Amino acid sequence: MQITIIGAGAWGTALAIAASRSLSAHRVSLHARDAAQAQAMQQQRRNERYLPGIDLPEALSIISGPLDALVQSARPEDLIIIATPMAGLRSTLQALQGVPASVAWLCKGFEADSGLMPHEVQSQVAPLLRAGALNGPSFAAEVARTQPTALVAASPHASVRDALVQAFHGSALRVYANDDIVGVEVGGAVKNVLAIATGLCDGLDLGLNARAALITRGLAEMTRLGVALGAKPETFMGLSGLGDLVLTATGDLSRNRKVGLLLAQGLSLEQAVTSLGHVAEGVYSARTVHQRARQLGVDMPITEAVVALLDGRLKAFDAVQVLMGRGPRGEAV
Repeated sequence: MQITIIGAGAWGTALAIAASRSLSAHRVSLHARDAAQAQAMQQQRRNERYLPGIDLPEALSIISGPLDALVQSARPEDLIIIATPMAGLRSTLQALQGVPASVAWLCKGFEADSGLMPHEVQSQVAPLLRAGALNGPSFAAEVARTQPTALVAASPHASVRDALVQAFHGSALRVYANDDIVGVEVGGAVKNVLAIATGLCDGLDLGLNARAALITRGLAEMTRLGVALGAKPETFMGLSGLGDLVLTATGDLSRNRKVGLLLAQGLSLEQAVTSLGHVAEGVYSARTVHQRARQLGVDMPITEAVVALLDGRLKAFDAVQVLMGRGPRGEAV
């Protein structure tokens, strides 16, 4: 199998490293949009911008240039991974719409302009692709260092799920298959928004009780939206739901959690985002998650408070007061 990963950011590079270290006979290429970055990575055998200090396996090829050649050379048994941010998914899928290989994306969120999930974008621009998503609780640096990680391969196509398992499942990286792509994608999108809220909670020093309550009620919000969109409720008790939420809401490597911490310190949203140096998808998907929920009549108070905070309509402590001031109700989702 030829595995090609498009996007040489932290996560794309980490997965390329993981696949290259496998004992299988797969050939792995990492496609960088920037030719200068590709040349530097090839010479230094590192991606110092996104994964400093981690060596690239000699078996990993670094490539660049237009995607046309990739489309022309791909075979049905090959696998292409899109490791761009959500904002780059549509254009990349358009470039790949004629490819015979299995395709999967790593991005998590809702498209800002349309409010669509990744698989809905794919249905619009490249409906004939055999495609899916690779998701789950995973910090890129830990995967690159071969620390134990578990992911979910989600697709309505068994061949895509099988290709993802064959490509990445190994001694340090376990990949579980799931046909509920809606649930997996909703979990991956909403957990980023909830991580901002949890970072805010911790930044205001509200305590561990508050953090536990926020994560638990956030999971209920996530599940309500997912079920309304057609997902299976049990998906949200798995890796792409509860697992990814716990990691992103509590892990110090979480960019979305960091945004909440910085907002609690009094930084503006622009200052918080600029200080990260990387994309925090929750900042861009919070509004679309909220809009999608409103269209479906789904109550998501934590998400609503995060959006008001990001829009500048609420201060950090006021957002907490709004949530704590809600009337009593039953716990059921």
